[in-house]
Amino acid sequence: MPTNKVTTRFAPSPTGLMHLGNVRTALLNWLFARKHGGRFLLRFEDTDADRSQAQYIEAIRRDLDWLGLDRDGTELFQSAHADKHSQALGQLAKEGFAYRCFCSEHQLAMDRRLAASRGLPPRYTGRCRVLPASEAETRAANEAFVWRLAVHDDAGEVVVHDTLRGDVSFARRDLDDPVVSRSDGSFTFLLPNAVDDALDGISHVLRGDDHLTNSAYQVWLLLQLGHVPPVYLHHGLLLGEDGSKLSKRSGSHSVAELRDAGLLAEALLQAMTRLGHANMPEDADIAALMAHFEPQHLSASAVRWQDDELWRWHTRLLHALPVAQLLPRLQAVLPDANADFAHLVQGNLQRIEDALHYRRLLDVQAALDADALLVAQEAGEDFYAAAIGAWQAHGEAGWKAWAEAIKAATGAKGRGLFMPLRVALSGATHGPEMSHIVEFLGPLGVEARLQDMHARVRA
Repeated sequence: MPTNKVTTRFAPSPTGLMHLGNVRTALLNWLFARKHGGRFLLRFEDTDADRSQAQYIEAIRRDLDWLGLDRDGTELFQSAHADKHSQALGQLAKEGFAYRCFCSEHQLAMDRRLAASRGLPPRYTGRCRVLPASEAETRAANEAFVWRLAVHDDAGEVVVHDTLRGDVSFARRDLDDPVVSRSDGSFTFLLPNAVDDALDGISHVLRGDDHLTNSAYQVWLLLQLGHVPPVYLHHGLLLGEDGSKLSKRSGSHSVAELRDAGLLAEALLQAMTRLGHANMPEDADIAALMAHFEPQHLSASAVRWQDDELWRWHTRLLHALPVAQLLPRLQAVLPDANADFAHLVQGNLQRIEDALHYRRLLDVQAALDADALLVAQEAGEDFYAAAIGAWQAHGEAGWKAWAEAIKAATGAKGRGLFMPLRVALSGATHGPEMSHIVEFLGPLGVEARLQDMHARVRA
């Protein structure tokens, strides 16, 4: 494959926030381009003027930047090619590959019902396709109409070259005459998307298999216009955990939502790259993922998204994050956090907000959650009095000597010994090694927390 000819694109409609399905499309096209030393373009398909909004354009940019999906060249806007879309439609009409359709919605509904009653697919009948050009011109002056492509035919086929599926052939008798321009003059997805791919030099398009029939129409359209269609790759759809298609309307996570939840961007990239892709190494950075990425290994069947897998990667990456990068995240929820605190609790975090369980390590007055308070109350005033005495007598000898002294004084052992001490010092019922906690707090910090807990239980 000549690497200098590989150009892919991510072409979102700026009508909402990026969701997981968008991320997969963008990521796969980015990986393919980068693996082959090609170009990855961003094109906003903004021809739906009523729904396209500047705030979503900016949000998509921000999401791609957060994910690290860098782009080549200047951003493209579909609206900038509006005249080219009209010219393409004019050329198709002139050569008999597109025609005006004056059928009302009522007529189309009746045709569909009649076809269904005969056990036929609900395709357009082609009624207006046979209108003389002069009659169509005359009627267009006073009647509403749409433009359709003249694709359907009793003979012939359209072949979609697909990297994953091989050549996929569509008999033209099974294809419809799709609408490409609405009665208000606006275009549907088919024509602008295909024409822009040709004008922008797109060599490869990776997208879900729900676009496979669209690709057949677009290949036919591009060939009639004299363009070379891109090579397609139609992967299996990304479904939700319940098996439904992920979309903006079906509860898919938006990138902004995941970012606000504290997710590490690389966790999303790791989980998404592996989804439906066999033979990925278990431990790898993004460069290694790119090296192992093979589009031929993508699943042609639908794959289900798993939130648990996403957050498993987040936890793994969080544990490996350099403290210098971890600390600012911790300080967003605990302003008093320092590097020593970050180092102490890092291995016990699944998400950044888990650090709040250990806020007593920084502030002896921090509120206790219900579970920790119950442990302290069950241990009782006498236990903490003994712990204070043992600390004053044996604290300098270290954690083990102190624990043994408390055991000898109270008879407590196992969970009954360690858990009350853990909640007194850290405020949590689980967490870092106790010896590390003692070292972090130092003599004054340990005694202050024991005295405070003794007072709380006594009260």
